[in-house]
Amino acid sequence: MTPIDYSAFDTPGRGRGILDVVRYRYLLRLLVGKTSSLRYRNSVLGWFWSYVRPTVQFLVYYLVVGQILGMHKNVPAFPLYLFSGIVLVNLFNESFGAATRAIVGNKALVRKIYLPRELFPISAIIGSFIHFLPQLAILIVVSLLFGWIPSFASIGLILAGVVIVLLFVTGIGLFFSAVNVRYRDATNVVEIIRTVATWSVPTLYTWSMVYDRTRGIPWLFDLYMSNPLAVALELFHEAFWVRLPDVVNAATRPANADWPPAFGYYVIAAVGIIIFSLVVGQFVFRRLERSFAQEL
Repeated sequence: MTPIDYSAFDTPGRGRGILDVVRYRYLLRLLVGKTSSLRYRNSVLGWFWSYVRPTVQFLVYYLVVGQILGMHKNVPAFPLYLFSGIVLVNLFNESFGAATRAIVGNKALVRKIYLPRELFPISAIIGSFIHFLPQLAILIVVSLLFGWIPSFASIGLILAGVVIVLLFVTGIGLFFSAVNVRYRDATNVVEIIRTVATWSVPTLYTWSMVYDRTRGIPWLFDLYMSNPLAVALELFHEAFWVRLPDVVNAATRPANADWPPAFGYYVIAAVGIIIFSLVVGQFVFRRLERSFAQEL
């Protein structure tokens, strides 16, 4: 009897985790296309909603925080400072929520066929990134109107900020998408995190305000700035806002126009948190994915 070589076959249900996303990139493209086509199906405005929501959000925050609370008096070019932060926070919130719902939202596929389950949350994150691009385009246009001059350094800072957010969301998205299959309460926890995320980073205020309030407890400021989203946000502000003529030529240089003290250590801490979230997220996802079909 001729021996059968099984080396070319894979054991069903066993893969390399997140590394299989590259191997199954054709399926990833199909899932991303499916996510994009279903996002605004039967919608009158369609893709226009990608512009409407951040615009309304910006106007509300600008009127309340900028005008009523008077932040525009302390921060030169406050509209652009605010909008650059909102755009990045929206990327985090949208991709985090989409990743959490990805497995449950594709339960028909999960129950019928095997494919790397990591494809679902990652395709949801990529879909959210695609819908983030129109907001980024608006931000760039508005920045140019404010006198912003792009440079290689600013482009590098923008890319670094986006990559930090996407990698961080990938780690926590894997974790919560898996937990959400067994415990649907995870969706409510994620909604709370998304709400807190909007206010826990220097978007509607400046990092210098937090620094002044925490002088007696410096470790609290260190914890605050070690948040990967806060680090990414400061990279965005450095890229778009700090280099504006209104900021450079201000009579009194804003305290937050410089990097936060020891910012390099905060970047290292943020990278460590991202790596930790990816490792834990992948570990929990692999442990729980065995029961996805039964739970769904």
